[in-house]
Amino acid sequence: QVQLVESGGGLVQPGGSLRLSCAASGSTFSIAAMAWHRQVPGKQRELVASITRGSITNYADSVKGRFTISIDNAKNTVYLQMNSLNPDDTAVYYCKARDILREYWGQGTQVTVSS
Repeated sequence: QVQLVESGGGLVQPGGSLRLSCAASGSTFSIAAMAWHRQVPGKQRELVASITRGSITNYADSVKGRFTISIDNAKNTVYLQMNSLNPDDTAVYYCKARDILREYWGQGTQVTVSS
């Protein structure tokens, strides 16, 4: 089992920045990749960015050039640096970890971009 705890969400003005963190605990040795997804009410959860243990990354087109995902393997923590935020980035952001058998999700952290 893997447990995920997200932090770093909050309210930010358009053009601002936030950094999300997701700390994994439990059977972390089995984790092959981690990712951030986001969801707004009435819409499907969507992939924002993903990263493997070897730091191979993938981004949604909507965040390329603005968001950066990184991983600290020693701390079993994944980060999402979000710059140039706009109101369309408002959502609940969820951390996900994947091993060979299943996916694990965090509880989510709210990010609100508003003036």
